[in-house]
Amino acid sequence: MRNHSSLSTEMPQGRRQAPKTRSALLGAVALATLASTAGGVVLPAFAQAPQTIVAPQSTLPSFADVVDQVKPAVVSVRAKASDAKEAQVSGNQRGGPNFNLPDFGLPDDHPFQEFFKRFRGEGGQNDNPRFGRPGPRQGVSQGSGFFISADGYLVTNNHVIDKSSEVEVLMDDGRTLPAKIIGTDPKTDLALLKVEEGGPFKFVELAPEVPRVGDWVLAVGNPFGLGGTVTAGIISARARDIGAGPYDDFLQIDAPVNRGNSGGPAFNQKGQVVGVNTAIASPSGGNVGIAFAIPSETVRNVVAQLREKGTVERGYVGVQIQPVTKDIAASIGLDKSEGAIVARVEEGGPAAKAGIRTGDVIVSVNGKPVEDARDLSRMVASLNAGSTAKLQVWRDGKRQEIGVTIAKMSGTSTAASDATQGTEMGKLGLSLAPASDDKKGVAVVSVEPGSPAAEKGLRTGDVIKEVAGQPVQTPADVKAALEASRKDGKKSVLFLVEASGGTRFVALQVPAA
Repeated sequence: MRNHSSLSTEMPQGRRQAPKTRSALLGAVALATLASTAGGVVLPAFAQAPQTIVAPQSTLPSFADVVDQVKPAVVSVRAKASDAKEAQVSGNQRGGPNFNLPDFGLPDDHPFQEFFKRFRGEGGQNDNPRFGRPGPRQGVSQGSGFFISADGYLVTNNHVIDKSSEVEVLMDDGRTLPAKIIGTDPKTDLALLKVEEGGPFKFVELAPEVPRVGDWVLAVGNPFGLGGTVTAGIISARARDIGAGPYDDFLQIDAPVNRGNSGGPAFNQKGQVVGVNTAIASPSGGNVGIAFAIPSETVRNVVAQLREKGTVERGYVGVQIQPVTKDIAASIGLDKSEGAIVARVEEGGPAAKAGIRTGDVIVSVNGKPVEDARDLSRMVASLNAGSTAKLQVWRDGKRQEIGVTIAKMSGTSTAASDATQGTEMGKLGLSLAPASDDKKGVAVVSVEPGSPAAEKGLRTGDVIKEVAGQPVQTPADVKAALEASRKDGKKSVLFLVEASGGTRFVALQVPAA
């Protein structure tokens, strides 16, 4: 009797199949299972006709509808300068994109060599202006931009059109139109342009809400001069400070952004602009998944002023500030590191007139908490000149509110500037002496390498002005202030130090007796 449970099959007489190996049998079982799923009955693989397996509907989002809606509002921005050296390269410079393509060892007559030559700006047959033409011509900076109104107002980066003598935009429909510069703001790297002819234009709106980390984002622009290109990713982080300017507050996104995307928009899934793509972090100059966009809130405020006045006015209070470290917070009795400590008050400035003092910690502005020194700079800068701001300060172990009339920032002044850290003697690694006649305080004669003072950034030539809030004139005054702090049970003490870079506070641990 045949064993019907056996996986071997009996062939016609005279032709018997060799026993299958274990791996072959397992493969047959697996194939049978896959092939029979649709019918609901498990049949032998060899008895089942080939079938097309239909994958379940994807749960990933499609951005096609959003792209159809917003892409016509995104343009390529080309700025020409009379001197090529003055062209600020954002995406492409003379000769086409800076797209360092290899040739992969292809022979000279290979068809792809023509493609590589065009991208390198070496000309060739079927020369395409999108990829550059050979020969001398004006310096060209190329980036991206987007319309924010039907009558032709257009946003891009300042570095795309900086020092340009002529600006034109290449529309999504292929038209090339001239544009004029309405205003620029180098401190936030934003520029407002206006296209006078060819309207009305498709435009997009700035998002009213701040995106969350993890939200989807679409980057649309003109990378490498290729024309309208769409990439997708998520918001990786918010409030990034990349050292680009005094008001850094970037969104970090991982959507592929490359040279030429500068000034282009980053959209949410509603088709609203959440940011203006401005910079990337990359060792090679190409996308590595770390890009930075100016948030729509900043764009809205800056563009409104550029549209109305052609320039941006910022508030100013006249103080030099620095971050509140854990050591500084402990030395002045704050429960946590918050706000910004005032290292210097400008004589005759708004803060001085209002009674702000050196050593005050500004912890809120108009009821909004101040996270750190840079946060305070942004908050003060956003205030209108002539308005009165309510600053809550931490002074002498308690909070109090002080009203300050905001002034207009002028020149290269900033609402506040961060200072560095540092300071003391003996176990702190300092040698001190009375300061020269033209300076009040105690001079730092030398700093021992690797000492607590050196770790805090104190340098020879610095002048200690105060210790624990008390003015000092001699090394003995410094020592006495340290002894008093030790007796009071303080673990750290605050020094006010004057250096070439300005005045700053330094918190040092009180050395053991």
